[in-house]
Amino acid sequence: MLNCRSMDEVEHVYTPYKTGSKGTKAQRARQLGLEDAAKALIETPQQLNLHKYIKPNTEGLSTLQDVEMGVQHILADMVAKDKDTLEHIRKLCKQNYVALQSSLAKSTGKEKEGNTKDVDKFHLYHNFTCSISRIQHHQILAINRGENLKVLTVKVNVPDRVKEAFCRWCVNERWRPKQFARPEFMKILNNSVEDSYKRLIYPLLCREYRSKLTSDAEKESIMMFGRNLRQLLLANPVRGRIIMGVDPGYKHGCKLAVISATNQILHTDVVYLHTGHGRGMQEAEKIRHLLLKFNCYTVAIGNGTACRETEKYFADLIQRKFFSPLNVVYCITNEAGASIYSVSPEAAKEMPDLDPNLRSAVSIARRVQDPLAELVKIEPKHIGVGMYQHDVSQVLLKGTLDSVVEECVSFVGVDINICSETLLRHIAGLNSVRAKNVIEWREKNGPFITREQLKSVKGLGPKTFQQCAGFIRINQEYVRNLSREQSGGQGSNLQVTQGAASKQGKKTAKSVLAAKPNPLDQTCIHPESYNIAMRFLTLVGGCTDDIGTEKIQKQINGYIQGEEMDRVAEKVKTTSLTLQLIIDGLCQPEGYDMRTEFDKADFKTNIVSMEDLKVGTIVTGKVENATLFGVFVDIGVGKAGLIPMRYITENKLAKEKRRRSLGLGPGERVEVKVLNVDIRQSRITLELLRVL
Repeated sequence: MLNCRSMDEVEHVYTPYKTGSKGTKAQRARQLGLEDAAKALIETPQQLNLHKYIKPNTEGLSTLQDVEMGVQHILADMVAKDKDTLEHIRKLCKQNYVALQSSLAKSTGKEKEGNTKDVDKFHLYHNFTCSISRIQHHQILAINRGENLKVLTVKVNVPDRVKEAFCRWCVNERWRPKQFARPEFMKILNNSVEDSYKRLIYPLLCREYRSKLTSDAEKESIMMFGRNLRQLLLANPVRGRIIMGVDPGYKHGCKLAVISATNQILHTDVVYLHTGHGRGMQEAEKIRHLLLKFNCYTVAIGNGTACRETEKYFADLIQRKFFSPLNVVYCITNEAGASIYSVSPEAAKEMPDLDPNLRSAVSIARRVQDPLAELVKIEPKHIGVGMYQHDVSQVLLKGTLDSVVEECVSFVGVDINICSETLLRHIAGLNSVRAKNVIEWREKNGPFITREQLKSVKGLGPKTFQQCAGFIRINQEYVRNLSREQSGGQGSNLQVTQGAASKQGKKTAKSVLAAKPNPLDQTCIHPESYNIAMRFLTLVGGCTDDIGTEKIQKQINGYIQGEEMDRVAEKVKTTSLTLQLIIDGLCQPEGYDMRTEFDKADFKTNIVSMEDLKVGTIVTGKVENATLFGVFVDIGVGKAGLIPMRYITENKLAKEKRRRSLGLGPGERVEVKVLNVDIRQSRITLELLRVL
């Protein structure tokens, strides 16, 4: 057991000892007392006499043939569990061409026609052979899925020369008898080695190869999902716009939701654009009235059923300037997971009075306005930017995706006074109970004035505060505005919470009354570093009121240029890395959002169809999903085109994109050339020209 290097080997050694196991052939032979004979065949074959082991009345020992068979089984077992022997066969396999083969399973032909669809899906693998060392991760996952659906038969093909070389090595070197052995004993040894290879070692090799290939493919698939999800969550929010979300549909109409610039639901409605009852213009008037009423010029259309027709409908109206004086633009947004979210308990709690169908329209609009805040409400695997996500280890997938969500939320930071409970849950150190307590405290006492007030929230001790404080922001503008409203435009900021504090007990009242706004609370600087930040501000001659202004940037740049970073760090008693973080925090403008460096939603006013595409046409598009075999790009024709991996080369990527194995992720804008259009199969092949 101690020599085992993988789970498959442990399983190989341990199988006979499982409860309910009948034991192996070798174990049964050992119970009959043939182990000494097997050892003697290797150690002292000249003294070995198999005839003395014959017991006519005992099953398994009644004839010389039975005794020889028992000895053979024990030797085969010894060979299969020998560390050096297994090392040698692995070495031989590495030196030879070991291939994975898949073919159409025989049973599929006899089954009903319902299975033909599945069979066609796997047509690439009906007669497929590829070297173990060169097979792609996505091919492994596809073959595994085909095998699970009983569409494909899979086997590992080890060449015969490996078996022959292995048997020769065993008989002539590793298991060579130490004395002269008679021909009948050499025959038993030869049979033992062949039996060991065929019955024990080859199946072990197959399991090892398959499990390693699957494990590597799963890890790569999960990493790809994580990369895609990170890019999707960090998509640029569209701030300060009133947005109309449209969840397209045929029979049940298109659901509309208008949301304000601050995420509030202003209006919901249903319009029937594709029922064919000639209501088109009547519904167009209704949409125009809503857009003009709320001064809304941005429409977000979900990419599900009837998306193409709805897009065409809006594009036609925009081209005819039907919505003037508004200059209306629209974008297509991924609605994956919106319908699952709309019937979830969280959506019911957030929008109790809304019909689930209308909730999905709200979700679509909010995804454009603030993708991170909306997408964290949906279980990551339902967002639909992965590959074979239902086939991989669900525990590993959940762990990876949850850590990506937590990383993104923490990376961006959350405004504690306006964020939802769902968003708070993903902050490092907080869980659903603590997030709920934070929201309850906010509802009871009014907004948080400083980060220090978090310590007065139930269940939020010093350790939790240390973990989460750096990722929580307190927008000073919001606190100032609220202060003016609540104090009738006069008085100090302290009055914000005095009314609330009078209703609380003494302890809470003290902590609320003691709160004075701290400008550093709106930055990414952790409270532990506030003293260092203040020392640094004094050093450069700035003050807290200048945080985020051009004045402080000039002061800091002027000072840093004159001295080395390490020297400055020593002066304020910190490390250069912490100092760099403090400088970033002080220089970033109020309300800074690092996501503005990422790509925005693609807003359009017109449309093209797949039939309009010609080979050689150069178009721009937006990456929808990245997989291990290529990247899917939305070029605005209703069907995503595929850039195969071979066309994504390093010289076509911007310098900063050349990391992570030439990766392109969701949301990135690209210029592509059309290589092939297959209208029958709805497939478009593209070549990447450059990343925009």
